[in-house]
Amino acid sequence: MAELSTDWGLATLDLLSTAAPWRTFRWYRGQKHYSGTYWSATECAHVIYESRLELARLLYADFDFAVRRIVPQPFLLKATVEGRERRHVPDFLLVDADGPVIVDVKPAARLDDPKVRFSLGWSRKLVESRGWRYEVWSEPPAVELGNIRFLAGFRNPRHFERVLVERIRLDDLVGLTLGEALSVDIGVAAALVRATVFHLIWNRYLTVDLDEPFTGSTMITKGPRQ
Repeated sequence: MAELSTDWGLATLDLLSTAAPWRTFRWYRGQKHYSGTYWSATECAHVIYESRLELARLLYADFDFAVRRIVPQPFLLKATVEGRERRHVPDFLLVDADGPVIVDVKPAARLDDPKVRFSLGWSRKLVESRGWRYEVWSEPPAVELGNIRFLAGFRNPRHFERVLVERIRLDDLVGLTLGEALSVDIGVAAALVRATVFHLIWNRYLTVDLDEPFTGSTMITKGPRQ
């Protein structure tokens, strides 16, 4: 794909939303980062990441039903700051109902590094000068991440029968425990019911407390998506 250069103020959201990742995978002996591809339900396609922490941010974006687009490494940002040309590639562009969000993923332990603070600082100013949001994202709570990672195993709609999904979605599971919902007898295999319930939770039709490990007594409430 051809490289396109333009002024920052002229880089439209439509243009950036269709951008290919700026970098290709970097595989080399002894590398510190774990790179890979993640199949995104939001994009219905694979999205690349360059670290386990970036993968975690991908999971959160994919789980957020308000996020409509996930674009990895959407552009190379160049700017003259303090007399020198600076270069920075953000990790993700997310587009939700409120517009674009430029995301940089950084471990919390690196946020006090002067070079990191400087880079993130001028990047934030340029992004926010457009009226766009800018986010620096670090390690999430371990239990919450574990729960979202588990639910992501049920994200692909191609693995579920639409009729069964709608049938269970329309059943009144709100107010039941997770154990009760997974034991609902509707004349199909228990494994299918179990998978479909978790698929509905992933898609936010149903909600559970993500701050605690899932158990049979975890309560199901109404989700934000209808």
